[in-house]
Amino acid sequence: MKKYILIPLLLLAFTIKVQAQDDAIQRFFSKYMEDDRFSRVYISPKMMQMAGGFLKSNAGTDKDSEDLGELIQKVKGIRILSSDEVDGMTFYREAMGTLTKNKYEDLMIVEDKGSSLKFMVREEGGLVKELMMISGEAGDFTLLSMLGSFTYEDLNMLAEKTDIPGMDLYGKGSKGVK
Repeated sequence: MKKYILIPLLLLAFTIKVQAQDDAIQRFFSKYMEDDRFSRVYISPKMMQMAGGFLKSNAGTDKDSEDLGELIQKVKGIRILSSDEVDGMTFYREAMGTLTKNKYEDLMIVEDKGSSLKFMVREEGGLVKELMMISGEAGDFTLLSMLGSFTYEDLNMLAEKTDIPGMDLYGKGSKGVK
């Protein structure tokens, strides 16, 4: 009898732990949503679908525009939190402390005197489900989270052919397929 009660409790505990990990970045965003020192941007999945659909429908014979339209529709949302009024390294360390380290894999790290920039990905089933960029330096902090279902080729194309915030920095890193 105790086994039958223990199994559902273990499953519930595992589910709660997974949800807590998924919500860590959301909690970080929520913590500073009302802070006037920060600019906050959220681009919904519906907006990405609309933009991708617009590109695809207006592509005509332009294969690149059609491909880019399909790719943009894979983006399930973008959240950006940034400020040029805070000690960015303090917020960088706080954001990094919020992350579940074993859930994200480092793609690129750039550290210089008083500044840090990190790109990380969260993969599931061989696809990138989240691209995260965190940067901090004196007087500047940015956190970008882009959700979707991408290959590394998709991310390279987004970096090369769009003006999605943060992707210009991603594009300066390695273009190789992982």
